[in-house]
Amino acid sequence: MIPGMNKKQMKQMERQMKKMGMKMEDLEGVREVIIRFDEKELIIDNPSVSLMNVMGQETYQIEGQAREVELEYEIEIPDEDIEMVANSANVSEDEARQALEECKGDLAEAIMKLNQ
Repeated sequence: MIPGMNKKQMKQMERQMKKMGMKMEDLEGVREVIIRFDEKELIIDNPSVSLMNVMGQETYQIEGQAREVELEYEIEIPDEDIEMVANSANVSEDEARQALEECKGDLAEAIMKLNQ
């Protein structure tokens, strides 16, 4: 339900939406919504979630308090990648490993960085 609307207004809005081919329903029992980015997550606990279907296209509306969580993960870099970067950039394997870690395992970016 939309905050600030009474039941009569809500029913009128639902009728208008139905005429336009729109359907909206509240999803019950949703405990958590997670939005993942490359380096962080937004976590919304106990959200209010609505699903709107407009001509077959689904749209979700999420209401709630989000908290941000930074992701920390360690990348496993294969020895073959280290050797390839070291040979391509003409550097030691330690330098190649460090560059790959800084570039999150991206071979091309590591080689470009070492060649600068």
